[in-house]
Amino acid sequence: MEKSFDEIVRVLGRVDRSPDGFVHRGSTRWLESTEVPVESDAASDLIERALRPDDRPLYVVAIGAITNVASALLLAPEIADRIVVVWLGGHPSTWHHTVEFNLRQDLIASRLLFDCGVPFVRVPCINVTEHLITTLPEMERFVKGRGPIGDYLYEIFEAYRHDHYARSKQIWDIGPIAWLVDPIWVPSTVIHSPILSNDRTWSHDPRRHFVREAIGVHRDAIFADLFRRIERYSEKQ
Repeated sequence: MEKSFDEIVRVLGRVDRSPDGFVHRGSTRWLESTEVPVESDAASDLIERALRPDDRPLYVVAIGAITNVASALLLAPEIADRIVVVWLGGHPSTWHHTVEFNLRQDLIASRLLFDCGVPFVRVPCINVTEHLITTLPEMERFVKGRGPIGDYLYEIFEAYRHDHYARSKQIWDIGPIAWLVDPIWVPSTVIHSPILSNDRTWSHDPRRHFVREAIGVHRDAIFADLFRRIERYSEKQ
């Protein structure tokens, strides 16, 4: 958690945004049961935001383990009627397993999201966000030199591996944001919420509530939007 917190602070420093009152530390452990939440500043902030007087739903984007969101739902179940969770987690419900980094870290919290009935948009990894790939030459052309944030993003991309020859890399985390910006870029379908087993496979029951699951991405449109946003921001500095 601390590594994630520190990285957020570093990124905000490149866009001249103070983290004070804006970034909150999350859970320091996984859920041990669906009855005992892990309290954290992040979960408390989510509850406070969700309960503010507003007729519009609060869209909660999660790109890591879902512990903070699950804990907030356990601490204040009433927020389920006021939020929409958009999560990068798991593999498609038609895949033979869902041993994926974000989901497997906290199996109990993940299962809670599928079971609790909160409005839920899930953006899987295999066959979906794994297609959000870019290369070092593309990053050099469209990101490097675009202000402190562009240079930083290029630097960490370049440092990810020593040899970039004929190599590309997924930028998984932009998938859920892309769905929020324009759902057309991330085609999705409504399905009965799958059942998450202990061995991280899916079972299905047509009597269960509905959730939305992404089934693809329009890679070029998503990266074009990202690159233009970085460029426009650098021009304002």
